[in-house]
Amino acid sequence: MVQNRFFPEINGNFAFGCMRLPMNGDKVDHEQVCRMADAFIDRGFNYFDTAHGYISTQSEIAVRECVAKRYDRSRFVLTNKLTDGYFKSEEDIRPFFESQLEACGVEYFDFYLMHAQDHRNYQRFKKCRAYETAFALKKEGKIRHVGLSFHDKADVLEQILNDYPEIEVVQIQLNYVDYEDEGVDSKNVYEVCERFNKPVLVMEPVKGGSLVNLPEEAKEVFDNLHGGSYASYALRYAAGFPNICAVLSGMSNMEQMEDNLSFMADFKPLNAEEQAAVKQVCAILRKQNLIPCTACRYCVDGCPKKILIPELFSCLNAKEAFNDWNQDFYYNNVLTTRNGKASDCIKCGKCERACPQHLPIRELLTKVAAKFER
Repeated sequence: MVQNRFFPEINGNFAFGCMRLPMNGDKVDHEQVCRMADAFIDRGFNYFDTAHGYISTQSEIAVRECVAKRYDRSRFVLTNKLTDGYFKSEEDIRPFFESQLEACGVEYFDFYLMHAQDHRNYQRFKKCRAYETAFALKKEGKIRHVGLSFHDKADVLEQILNDYPEIEVVQIQLNYVDYEDEGVDSKNVYEVCERFNKPVLVMEPVKGGSLVNLPEEAKEVFDNLHGGSYASYALRYAAGFPNICAVLSGMSNMEQMEDNLSFMADFKPLNAEEQAAVKQVCAILRKQNLIPCTACRYCVDGCPKKILIPELFSCLNAKEAFNDWNQDFYYNNVLTTRNGKASDCIKCGKCERACPQHLPIRELLTKVAAKFER
């Protein structure tokens, strides 16, 4: 296993992201999560990542029931986050933080991140002295390391790191498609982290599953390598940068866990042939003109029409990229029977303000409606 050169308490460079977990209906499948956590820890890894809003607050409870109650605290490293929607003033932060400790069943967090920072919410975090509160909690021993997760342009991250040089780690979106993408700005954001000497945690290395569910032309490129899974190339790409502390993967079943462990436990960066294949796949994907939604679901919670925006985007992507006729049935008979259709959008803009990818969601929903509601 690769030695983590940034934080000795972290084993390796692979992390269990708990934003996507196996489900049994609308509830997290704790039995399967326990098996996945056991496999993860048995292979020597120990880093778990959660946040209060993940899976409608079920993620923290899953961490408590499947990890904290079953393993000594020294056996695992846990990250949680301060999310924008759960505090209105400085006085709200400590009670919320204490509720997170209780929900996770722990007495401290190894890492605590200011969540989903961008130019819009950063000013409110500053006004409410969120960073100062986190640094104070660190002095009290309730946090080991303070960092942030980030969704914006590089100049905004540079401002934050100049304002708060005490920040120890930055979580960014990085994958082989987004690295050169002007919207996500991964390359420039990563280079800011390097310049400020901040270790990087990677989120969305498989872009919400998009880099696993590839079009046939892209699959053929990787298949010709006679190597690993499509996910393996994505995770190994992200983990191969020199300033990467750990790569998070949100896994929805045991098969995904076992696949990821098979190549991350004995990690090797992509070789020259594999790097060339990744570039070829990028070129193929850019021709698809797909919606680059990562299914983080931040847009869904505040939607007054209860539109399942990521699922509808996924329908459109599958329809256009793979000519998947079944998406019409899925759209009309599954996704919109108890939730809003794309045409129900009232253009309030709440979704766009919440979207880390800065997608023009209202415009895209019009495109979805045109495709499925003829």
